[in-house]
Amino acid sequence: MPPQTACRPRVVVAMSGGVDSSVAALLLAREGYDVVGVTMRLWSEEDGETAAGHRGCCSIEDIEDARRVCRTLDVPHYVLDVRREFREHVMDYFIAEYQRGRTPHPCIACNDRIKFDFLLRRAAMMDADSVATGHYARIVRAEDGWSLRSGVDAGKDQSYVLFGLGQEQLGRVLLPVGEHDKAAIRDLAREAGLHLANKADSQEVCFIPGGDYREFMRRHVEPRPGVLVDTAGRTLGEHEGVEFFTVGQRRGLGVATGERLFVTEVESSTGRVVLGSVEDLAKQGARVGRVSWVKGQAPGGAVRAAVKIRYNGRALPATLEPRGDGGAVAWFDEPQRAVTPGQAAVFYDGDEVLGGGFIDGSAER
Repeated sequence: MPPQTACRPRVVVAMSGGVDSSVAALLLAREGYDVVGVTMRLWSEEDGETAAGHRGCCSIEDIEDARRVCRTLDVPHYVLDVRREFREHVMDYFIAEYQRGRTPHPCIACNDRIKFDFLLRRAAMMDADSVATGHYARIVRAEDGWSLRSGVDAGKDQSYVLFGLGQEQLGRVLLPVGEHDKAAIRDLAREAGLHLANKADSQEVCFIPGGDYREFMRRHVEPRPGVLVDTAGRTLGEHEGVEFFTVGQRRGLGVATGERLFVTEVESSTGRVVLGSVEDLAKQGARVGRVSWVKGQAPGGAVRAAVKIRYNGRALPATLEPRGDGGAVAWFDEPQRAVTPGQAAVFYDGDEVLGGGFIDGSAER
């Protein structure tokens, strides 16, 4: 790779083969950056994990799409084999969380450990100042440091999955598409003659064909059967494995009692899956562990915030109480359904991300 020129800062663009990361590369090239396109090979069909034609990311077809975009933009393109790291930090985590009775978010794990850890370190070896992605979020320099903010397009905002970015990372990450809405991104791709301007967005977990995580789990672990019980502990039936249940689930429970039942708790240690009514799902608060604060330190006491407890959910008004053990409790103004262990809880002040962590369970006053 040629040396970086003094007047053109080098940026490694993580290119998934989709329109968003492609336009990220386009915008940065137009701004005068020395753009290097990098596609990470996370898995392959011969690995037996996925089938060709699915709508995840980073397939062989996606790699070729990214290469073709780089050719159009006249920038170099490289493929990094990160299958070992991806299996260890994303797929193994995904499996282990379901075995613990928790519901994982693999995109957050991929961002934390692959895109903004492994790739940042690799970018430094390529003499690059920064890494860019196609996420719909914004990074703003403020008086007290870098801040992470929601994307301009509220319907596409991805700040929820980026809460783990700290000050050092935010200073080396670029998110150029966050200043645009999706329609504008597609228009930019068309105007630049990019062949994938109308390519559909990825809608699946990239390593799970058809989105059937249960089939994926059956291939990788021996399910642990157990019993279905009601909130009073009475046995309602049996199930084939705790790995196949998540808090809030209503379909596929395997029992018919004449009333609407939901999963309210998954006890991995006992194999019990607790079913209850919709009222049983309502919780006053969420216990959040492994909290990361964007500015590097927790607030000195309780603060008001809006808290998202699922990716596509709305931000819920709450009081946030930091704990001395590195966690926090979010007390909602109104009880909320399906406070799901393993999912992320992300804290906002308006459009600014304060931080976030992973739900350990519900909280009651």
